[in-house]
Order: sequence, then C-alpha cells, then structure tokens
Amino acid sequence: MKKKRYDNQKLIPVAVIKAAANGDPAAVQMVLNHYQGYIIWLSTRTMYDACGKAHYVVDETLKGRLENKLIQKILEFKVR
Repeated sequence: MKKKRYDNQKLIPVAVIKAAANGDPAAVQMVLNHYQGYIIWLSTRTMYDACGKAHYVVDETLKGRLENKLIQKILEFKVR
C-alpha cells in the first residue's frame, strides 16, 4: 500500500495551530480559511427548479454550523 504524500498540499504551520488553540483570532481565521473549500463542499446542496433542472447552492445555515463546530474544536485542541 502506498503512503499518502502531501507535498502538493499546503499544510497549516504548527505555530499557527498552537496560536489558534490558544485563542488567537488571526490564527483561528487562518485555519478557517484553510478549510473553507472543504466546508463549502460539505454544505453544498442540490436544489431543483420548477422545470426539474438541478442547481447547486451553498446551505449557509449548515456552513455556519460547520464553521462554529470547527472553531469550537480548535479551541478545545491541546497542543503539547
């Protein structure tokens, strides 16, 4: 089995993770920005118009809930 490589992905620096876990608002925003695409992908819903054509829209309520949950988990995260 091949080991996953993350060379092509930008990872969040450890210093930013530590600062976010300590409650630094700028660092928390950096983490949110890093996961923004994934959060939008998770909160995308398919809506159908009167003709039956599919439209993809972002469920803003779900997006906000996911962002709040991520912030909560960031602040609970313990860094050694």
